[in-house]
Amino acid sequence: MNSLLRGNALFALAAAALWGGGDFSGGMGVKSAGGGVRAALRVVLLSHITSFVVLVAIARLRGDVFPQGALLAWGVAAGVFGGGALTCFYVALSRGAMGASAALSGLLAAAIPAALTLWQDGSPGVLPLLGFAVAGAAIWLIAAGPAQSPEDLQSTQGAQRSTLILAMIAGVGFGFYFVALKMAGPAGVIWPMATARIGSLVVCSVMLLGLRFRPKGVAAPVRLGRKAVGWALATALLDTSGNLLFLAATRAGRLDVAAVLASLYPASTILLAALALGELPTRRQALGMVTAVVAVALIAL
Repeated sequence: MNSLLRGNALFALAAAALWGGGDFSGGMGVKSAGGGVRAALRVVLLSHITSFVVLVAIARLRGDVFPQGALLAWGVAAGVFGGGALTCFYVALSRGAMGASAALSGLLAAAIPAALTLWQDGSPGVLPLLGFAVAGAAIWLIAAGPAQSPEDLQSTQGAQRSTLILAMIAGVGFGFYFVALKMAGPAGVIWPMATARIGSLVVCSVMLLGLRFRPKGVAAPVRLGRKAVGWALATALLDTSGNLLFLAATRAGRLDVAAVLASLYPASTILLAALALGELPTRRQALGMVTAVVAVALIAL
């Protein structure tokens, strides 16, 4: 059991590192494409189409059997939850209050599969439970960023309410994505991710069409230049690899351990921003990273 738990934790931490890199690449791609929700959706669609083609090719070369019945349904459902959550998350980020949106969605994404696993499988022990609580604090500290002044809070209070609702929806969607991907796990590692991409591509395409034909008018078309395409392809590699590692983590041990540790992904995004862009973490974020180390020790050791 201990060896499985350690392997479970290592896979989840590796997934967190790659997911954080994927978020950094995705953010850079959206910025290169001009910013905004439509640019974000186009970057996501290009990334997911690329990963879907690669995953199907790998599955066919390996001779993996295409999932049927419930396993197929869970895989597609994972993509629907994940694609919808990612769309809401990008909309929330585009409206500002990025730190609070990331922290809230991250906490809910970890809490939902953790609560479900505790209900189904019972407690993992006192130390892991304490580690879950410490990890929740770490996620908030890492993602929340610097505190806002009372003037800033008052000026953006109305806008933040709808933004945080979107962040909550995103967090719930990510949480159920973790659960659905776990349920699709018996079909292997490659096909669950490939079928999940089907669901996410459908959801993101519908959202993009909805933005195109909204009553307020049609915005100027978004064009992905070479730089944006390059970042989108990097996102495909990092995000898909992270998802495969997360799926491996759920197959190696408990879902709550995998989900909580994988939800520490904002730490690697912040570290990459510091290395590549010179955006040094705040004291609160640095404290959150130290707290995350304590959480990992409590959960995995």
